[in-house]
Amino acid sequence: MREIVFDTETTGFDAKGADRITEIGCIEIVDLLPTGREFHTYCDPLREVPDKVVEITGLTTDFLRGKPLFKDCAQDFLDFVGDATLIAHNAQFDMGFINAELDRAGFAPLPRTRFKDTLAMANAKFPGSPASLDALCKRFDISLSARDKHGAIIDSQLLAMVYLELSGGREMRLGLTPEAQVTQNETGFPTAKSRDIPLISRPTEDELGAHKDFIEGLKGDAVWAKVWSRRQRGLGSV
Repeated sequence: MREIVFDTETTGFDAKGADRITEIGCIEIVDLLPTGREFHTYCDPLREVPDKVVEITGLTTDFLRGKPLFKDCAQDFLDFVGDATLIAHNAQFDMGFINAELDRAGFAPLPRTRFKDTLAMANAKFPGSPASLDALCKRFDISLSARDKHGAIIDSQLLAMVYLELSGGREMRLGLTPEAQVTQNETGFPTAKSRDIPLISRPTEDELGAHKDFIEGLKGDAVWAKVWSRRQRGLGSV
């Protein structure tokens, strides 16, 4: 199951008016695990970035001047997301800006059914509790140390971890993996630790001999004695 966790930064809230996207960050996940593939770009909004927005994102007008226009990176964005489900926090906002920019660039808008909203998931799972990205990171003990400003790529990485937790998180591992055996990849997701010594797929001759001796030493009409006898005669199991 391929999904894209994404976030946008913008100059404001009016997607169909004068505001524009300034940054897009996407994280690819497959079966709720990151693949390491990302899409990230800054966009020149061709307008001044309000001071209040600069305080939040750190993206200034001077920094963004000369960056690609959205229309110049729209196809790359569409190629990356493909037909995957798009996951965003308060997806209505990001969907509105993505589709408004796609429309201006001459591309068809993405259907509403393509989007999944982690804010709605959080509100349903924890009704009445704070559901901002910061609040959810704190709830799930996800470090915010790398986030001094709102940024599309770092917020996408954090949201990907939040989405994993909202989708089952540690419960999905059924408690079978001790925490000491869990490592993390570059985006912070748990990954299985490689075994130092690979499992042996078949028993050795010595082990088979020891097992035979053990079976023969059993008293009574042991079921495993019948199994061993049939195995020796090439008849399979009982």
